[in-house]
Amino acid sequence: MKTNTSRRSVLLGAAAALGAGAAATVPGAANATPAVDGRPAGTAIGPDDPRYPELMTGNNQRYTARPDYVRLITSPADAERAVRDAVARGKRVSLRGGGHCFADFVCHPETEVILDVSPMTGVGYDPTRHAFVVEAGARLMNVYEALFKGWNVTIPGGICYSVGVAGHISGGGYGLLSRAHGLTVDHLYAVEVVVVDRDRKVRRVIASREPDDPNRDLWWAHTGGGGGSFGLITRYWFRSPDARGTNPSDQLLSPPSKVLVSAIEFAWDEMDRTSFAKLVGNFTSWHLANSAPDSPFVSLSSLFNVSAKAHGGLGMFTQVDATVPNARRLLADYLAAITDGVGVTPRSASRSIGEIGPMPGYDVPRELPWLQATRLVGTNNPTITNPTSRGAHKSAYMLGEFSPEQIATLFDYMTRPDFTNPDTMLVLFSSGGRVNAVPEHATANAQRSSTFKMCFQTFWERPEEDEFYLTWLRGLYSDFFAETGGVPVPDTRADGCYINYPDNDMADPTQNRSGVSWQHLYFKGNYPRLREVKRRYDPTDYFRHSMSVKSA
Repeated sequence: MKTNTSRRSVLLGAAAALGAGAAATVPGAANATPAVDGRPAGTAIGPDDPRYPELMTGNNQRYTARPDYVRLITSPADAERAVRDAVARGKRVSLRGGGHCFADFVCHPETEVILDVSPMTGVGYDPTRHAFVVEAGARLMNVYEALFKGWNVTIPGGICYSVGVAGHISGGGYGLLSRAHGLTVDHLYAVEVVVVDRDRKVRRVIASREPDDPNRDLWWAHTGGGGGSFGLITRYWFRSPDARGTNPSDQLLSPPSKVLVSAIEFAWDEMDRTSFAKLVGNFTSWHLANSAPDSPFVSLSSLFNVSAKAHGGLGMFTQVDATVPNARRLLADYLAAITDGVGVTPRSASRSIGEIGPMPGYDVPRELPWLQATRLVGTNNPTITNPTSRGAHKSAYMLGEFSPEQIATLFDYMTRPDFTNPDTMLVLFSSGGRVNAVPEHATANAQRSSTFKMCFQTFWERPEEDEFYLTWLRGLYSDFFAETGGVPVPDTRADGCYINYPDNDMADPTQNRSGVSWQHLYFKGNYPRLREVKRRYDPTDYFRHSMSVKSA
């Protein structure tokens, strides 16, 4: 053990020396930063570094930047120094957690420095706060693994393994456990943020949900206000509101020991307009009827990928807590309700379920350990995690059922003869349940009455195809919400958009013809308070992107 420890120290020292050497070749970068927080200082990577082409873009290849340098950050103190250096040099910064970003928040032409916290991946327990601390560069699967193996706890986050924590949490992340346990932010106890004051003074602030915390509003802004608006996030702390005692395993929700998993496909070649309308309508009506916090179905969550006909099938993945009473009956009743009157027999999902990979054999539900099921669906999504693809995404929260006109529009676009891209889908994802137990002003995430979420999305490879796919997706979305100016205006049927599926078109009056601002679509009545937080913690608008919260 002593030999291994010594060897590790030598390797870390060598890495620090190599990092400093690489940084020293970058003009204008912070190159001489010593080790901080017991960790080697982050490296600044410039255009002459062979790593630069990989770091000038992100998950969506539609968006690139040509920054002076990318600063890889290794600790909260390193983050503070990196921001201070960029401020002193007058650099326009972008913030990156290392996961997905559907829009141009990180990579855009005005980016001069990318501050990248992806090296910060630690997960542990903080006994002083009785809370679990997660560094901002961690990805969801790492978080799930560490929390479960260490303490048998988790957060109700998303299914995709490579989603970064920094943006996922600040945008109000959700997942398969959310109907039973709420959003991730419903368990957020505190957040650490590097902020820039009016006099350009850089400091770190830890803001918690404690009622007497003078920085509580900054915590609140990170419970659904989106990333990149208030400062550079370095760490989160999680503790459930009903936590008791001091035992770490009692401070956060525990996942089910086992879950029932179902994966089925409906073949497009067996579907016509009537059966399609019945199938989609069944999904929407079931969720409307079972969205209350006390629904007996809160332990069940489903993801329905309404894929384009070019894909060959429509896939549905469903998971239910196997430890609740009558779990198999709950799943059977749900599947019976979805297939009622459709006239199409579901079959094994031998092809991908939209953005999830094939799951053959799960047409007969299987009981799996929770973490095994999480790995199965989380690491098996080749479409959305393809690092070479270009994509477009549009979102909506729904309060009620689709109208016949909306279903007809969806059918027409998904079966258009000239549309041959199989990597296209409308994802319908269960919401409601305990998500709806929280008042809409208690967190920055204001959509607390929805029944399900939607994500219209398509992926392609070549830049010359951009116009075709963007035109197709914009047409579908605009026609789907034709009655409300082409966007999901909060009313009796829709409830706006999800900031973690950002779409710049919402700020374009040629696309958003509703007269309702994009800020109201994403944040509803919570936007004025977000602006107040912005004015207090980022009064110079130093941290900004195309859809960041504005101070004025």
